[in-house]
Amino acid sequence: MPDIRRAPLPRGIYPMLYAYFDEHGRLDQDAAERQVEAAVAGGAHGLAVLGLGTEVNKLSAAERQALLGWVGRALAGRLPLAVTIAEADIERALAAAESAQRAGAACLIVQPPPVKGLPEDDYIRFFGAVADAAAVPVGIQNAPDFLGIGLSLDGIARLADHHPNVTMLKAEGPALYAHAVIEAVGDRLQVFNGRGGLELTDNLRAGCAGMIPAMDSADVQAAIFDLMQQGDQASEGEAERLYARILPMTVFVMQSLDSFLCYGKRITARRLGLGPVHDRAPFLAPTPTGLAWAERYAAALPAFAI
Repeated sequence: MPDIRRAPLPRGIYPMLYAYFDEHGRLDQDAAERQVEAAVAGGAHGLAVLGLGTEVNKLSAAERQALLGWVGRALAGRLPLAVTIAEADIERALAAAESAQRAGAACLIVQPPPVKGLPEDDYIRFFGAVADAAAVPVGIQNAPDFLGIGLSLDGIARLADHHPNVTMLKAEGPALYAHAVIEAVGDRLQVFNGRGGLELTDNLRAGCAGMIPAMDSADVQAAIFDLMQQGDQASEGEAERLYARILPMTVFVMQSLDSFLCYGKRITARRLGLGPVHDRAPFLAPTPTGLAWAERYAAALPAFAI
């Protein structure tokens, strides 16, 4: 197979947008557009949508399409857009990939089909089919802790070797795991990490090309990334100071995926100037104490510039 490896994504912070709902349970277009503007104004290096943070599993096909259209039009090419593909079979995944590309996606991040226990080669075949058909670079999301499915290091390397349009991997694990992945794949893949930005500075030291966190502290994380790229001791020290400022909030939010969606959305809404957050079932109901703590963390950061 000829090497058709596409240009990789620019390095940096690519916040994953939240899906907000109005009091009638409908997707909130204004909230989506506000997040786009906040990411651009806050110095994000790119944007991501339709991942776990967007509650993609709770959205209908029409809602996914609508949200993607809103984001693509609001972004208008100002930043690279990474779109997650979360489908159960190759046919649907290919259709979703075409829609994402029409909306201006610079990269696709493909989740495995939601079927546990298949041979690893079946997952590799699924990822490879999407990558081979795509006109933009493709990454995979390797998140066994969140999805219950993941490739081994050997499987990741084989995928990259046999499907050269797979140029990126979104890891969801500790910085040491990210480092192990980077050592295993060498320069064949860009490795981004997620987990809300936990271990941000160490992930960058490990060789990650960037992070795909949520919106709650995306502006601060973008500043941290830029400082870490300077390569001098003073800049690294300032990056660590900024990271220490947001770390307690990140730990609070990232206790679980449900906690992330419950409290991370509310912190982001506070910084965006949105009204009450309406959840879509199934969801973790916030407690009075949790709401008070989320308010304290949000109040410690300025409102997003929009």
